Amino acid sequence: MVDASPRRRRTVVLGQGYVGLPLAIRAAQVGHRVIGFDTDAGRVKRLKAAEPLGPDVTADQITAALTSGNYTPTACSGDLAGFDVAIIAVPTPLRDGAPDLSAVLDAGRMLAPHMRPGCVVVLESTTYPGTTEDILQPLLESVSGLAGGADFHLGYSPERIDPGNRRWTLQTTPKIVSGIDAPSLAAIRAFYRGLVDVVVEVAAVRDAELAEVLENTFRQVNIALVNELATHSRQLGTDIWAALDAAATKPFGFMRFTPGPGVGGHCLPIDPTYLSWQVRRQTGGALRLVEVADEINSSMPAHVVQRLTEALNRRGLPVMGSRILLLGLAYKANTGDTRHSPAFTIARLLIAQGAQIQVVDPHVEEPFDLDTDAHHAHLTETNVATADAVALLTDHDAFDLRLVERHAVYALDCRARLSGENIERL
Repeated sequence: MVDASPRRRRTVVLGQGYVGLPLAIRAAQVGHRVIGFDTDAGRVKRLKAAEPLGPDVTADQITAALTSGNYTPTACSGDLAGFDVAIIAVPTPLRDGAPDLSAVLDAGRMLAPHMRPGCVVVLESTTYPGTTEDILQPLLESVSGLAGGADFHLGYSPERIDPGNRRWTLQTTPKIVSGIDAPSLAAIRAFYRGLVDVVVEVAAVRDAELAEVLENTFRQVNIALVNELATHSRQLGTDIWAALDAAATKPFGFMRFTPGPGVGGHCLPIDPTYLSWQVRRQTGGALRLVEVADEINSSMPAHVVQRLTEALNRRGLPVMGSRILLLGLAYKANTGDTRHSPAFTIARLLIAQGAQIQVVDPHVEEPFDLDTDAHHAHLTETNVATADAVALLTDHDAFDLRLVERHAVYALDCRARLSGENIERL
């Protein structure tokens, strides 16, 4: 049997990104001896220097974990030996429209030689239903020689990290747990109860896997609804933002979602496609609503460019040669997270038409990795006033929005934060 005590367990967290790092530091804070493994040696070096790599873990928290001896960042797979609990929190991107589980498989291959009877393995990476039992379990069993359930505990616990959210953190967000059998579920439940305030048990691993992609598919579909309405609102003579404000006063049956320049991060551009891919592969059917939602949200950067082009044309200006100031490169306010950010697509589309692009984002360091010509700028009166168009793509609190209102010749507001005769909203 696995020791159910949440203290002093040798815990391995594979992947020290937006999901794995907060988990590793939290486990160290409650007393686990944590090995934070990552294949990126540069990332490991930065963690050893207590350099924060995301909005949810501070330098002081990393320093405290390192000083306590409870947290050891490493890129050496040999350091995984002797673990009691292993959490797999590695990326699961799309490749040519299909799930890429190579990082999960690599993690399993690294863990398996170090497995021993009674150990616990939990997959947190986003994936489609069946991954844990049909792919990860056979791999672990074949390499380790141990049997899932009989010799080691295995389950799935979907990540629910919302970067930069100060209210709903790793600790305060209810945590779904599941296991391949009752003892696995009990062991995994015991582990997470030491880390988070609320644990939600799901009996079937496949249901927990589905819950993860369902949560984000729900958001993708509803964002697509308001995005599509936003693209037609002006032609209807309506204000989508005013309509949303009015609808949000209903205390039941409505949940507010807002339009934007597109969706970013790992979840929305990826998770619904995982689910749609699995349904097509396993049933031969299609999640038509999900696929259309993805098409709508993916089209929003082009819609932003079209709106900017129309605004320039009204003033007799071509896109080619126009100076356009983009405010925000991160996909989410008050973070430096640029994963799948629609701002990159907008910048590339404008540059391809010959626009002179300047990007302002105090949370994102250069280089921007745009694979083309874009320049970092600061939000100053001169930069705003001399731009032919300004586009507010990410509403960072650090932006002086009143300055934009006062000095922009024209601004396209994709976040409903600006007002004035020189402002158009998405």
